[in-house]
Amino acid sequence: MGKRQFKPGNMLYPVPAVLVTVADREGNSNIFTVAWAGPICTNPPMLSISVRPERHMMKETGEFVVNLTTESMAWATDYCGVRSGRDVDKWKETGLTPEKANVVDVPVIKESPVNIECRVVKVEELGSHHMFIADVVAVDVDEAYMDEKDTFHLSMAKPLAYSHGRYYGMGEELGSFGYSVRKQEKGAKAGRKTSKSAEKAGGAGKVRKSADVNGGKKATTRAEQTRKANSQKSDGPRNDKKRQK
Repeated sequence: MGKRQFKPGNMLYPVPAVLVTVADREGNSNIFTVAWAGPICTNPPMLSISVRPERHMMKETGEFVVNLTTESMAWATDYCGVRSGRDVDKWKETGLTPEKANVVDVPVIKESPVNIECRVVKVEELGSHHMFIADVVAVDVDEAYMDEKDTFHLSMAKPLAYSHGRYYGMGEELGSFGYSVRKQEKGAKAGRKTSKSAEKAGGAGKVRKSADVNGGKKATTRAEQTRKANSQKSDGPRNDKKRQK
């Protein structure tokens, strides 16, 4: 089977499905769903979200919060993406709880395991979507997912992902950052250790090599091979006669 060429489009999936909260200068707030969100810089910490131009509240205040979602928030996440804040109160309809942010004047979602408070530094008007590039000014995490060593475990919250119109859980962990290199180093060290052990073994190492050449069987002397050959010659005719009968 070959590969089929599609027309140019957005096929970068899966992506996180996040809930973005915004507010106007009068304190009215709204929630909408964004799938096109991602980090763009480590130092200073920055991220971007791409939304349609009608998201006027962000342009008005220059602040927003990216609220990560979980499997238990899937219904609310979808709802906030298909209903307009002009028609319904999304806080009321979804049952999500607004809480005061630490830095920005935009509410965070209490049920979200991570709230990323942002301040817009630039808007790129790309076409159907505008990209809001923002500084991360604060990050709030749910202590329920912290361990005794103050390590945050987002996986415990069961994050939500979005791919081609469908929502998914994250599934099982397949590895951690850098695990491919760690496996190679471990294998290389094991190989060096085995080689050194063979060198220390001296003669024993040579015996193992002979056994490997013979397909894992025990090596034999020339005298043993001769006796075996003679035995096979003397047994051959008798075995043939038995088969003929």
